[in-house]
Amino acid sequence: MKIVCIGGGPGGLYFAISMKRRDPAHEITVIDRDPVGSTYGWGVAYWDDLLDILYRNDPDSARAVRAGSVVWREQAIHVRDQTAYFGGYGFSTGRAALLDVLSRRARDLGVDVRHGREVDNLCGFDDTDLIVVSDGANSRVRQLGNHYFDTSVTLGENRYIWLGTDKVFTRFTFAFEHTPAGWIWFHAYPSIAEKISTCIVECQPQTWHALGFDSLENPESLRVLENIFARLLDGHSLITKTRGALARWSRFPEVTNKTWYHDNVVLLGDAAHTTHFTIGSGTRLAIADAVALAQNLYEHAEVADALENYDAQRRATLRPIQAAARTSMTWFEHADRYLDRDAVQFAYAMAARHGQQMPWQYQQHLLTQVPAVRKIRHAADSGRRWWRAVRRGELAIAPPSLGVRVSSWR
Repeated sequence: MKIVCIGGGPGGLYFAISMKRRDPAHEITVIDRDPVGSTYGWGVAYWDDLLDILYRNDPDSARAVRAGSVVWREQAIHVRDQTAYFGGYGFSTGRAALLDVLSRRARDLGVDVRHGREVDNLCGFDDTDLIVVSDGANSRVRQLGNHYFDTSVTLGENRYIWLGTDKVFTRFTFAFEHTPAGWIWFHAYPSIAEKISTCIVECQPQTWHALGFDSLENPESLRVLENIFARLLDGHSLITKTRGALARWSRFPEVTNKTWYHDNVVLLGDAAHTTHFTIGSGTRLAIADAVALAQNLYEHAEVADALENYDAQRRATLRPIQAAARTSMTWFEHADRYLDRDAVQFAYAMAARHGQQMPWQYQQHLLTQVPAVRKIRHAADSGRRWWRAVRRGELAIAPPSLGVRVSSWR
């Protein structure tokens, strides 16, 4: 089969890898608009479920992704000068490092990966059996066929800007600061071990206007933000330049499509759907799309049947996830309603934003603010990480309590 993937993000590259793993005879080209080594954004946060998918589908690239990732323990929520903690752990890696791993693996499998080429239309692809559109939320190719896909794009109310910082965060950190113009906050997590963290700044539109971000030049905006968050940044700098351009304030686009395919053109990843960054699922969902599409093409003799089944499967899976993301986005658009509470109460309200919680869960939350209890929880999380790693084939060693070296999974 002759296949072209338009868009060289994680979804497009991983689809190419997945197809080649199933049948090396496929002729696959990935076309990316950006030069080699250039990408938008700083880091990608993910959880065990993504590693489970990667190890099942392609252990070689999974090992490389995991080797380039760091583990963060728990979430820290700072409100003014108070701090609360919420349990859990996750992983993160630099977006450029992730794309480098996937690009190299795709090339090793025989995929033709081309950079620096814009695709504005589908002329010239007449002899292609399948065109995979994976060029992001603002997909130019999808826009050519909006009437086929019945695309809807709804912008969130809050303004946000995706930055980096040379402050190294070891936890997933939320910091809420009150200014005379209103509340403003960031979501931060490690991206490159001991070097760079991702820092997404967000605020309500009235705060954004009152702080002058609608008229300030980018360097001036950065200085204002560094002053607002000076305490949490410990004097470190924010970094705005990525992919050769300065980061810009945006409103989050929620993308939905009533169908994800037309003829031999199929949508994947953010081109098909977006989920708000406050639930951190974009990369995982794009990779899950890639695996599902590849598997359906492997199982069905006719491309049309494969696309129909892929469309039905993945859109059904995405409905509750997009609903949860929409709820999360709306909660942060009205976060000021909860910020009159102390940090512990606010952290619980933020953690419970997806649905009703049982009374005992709040008591558990209070208990986990105790340092000794948090230490026990960290040990339990380490045990869970070890078990998940062994179960998916990442590790084949004794548990950490036996004193063996476990730095590869910590």
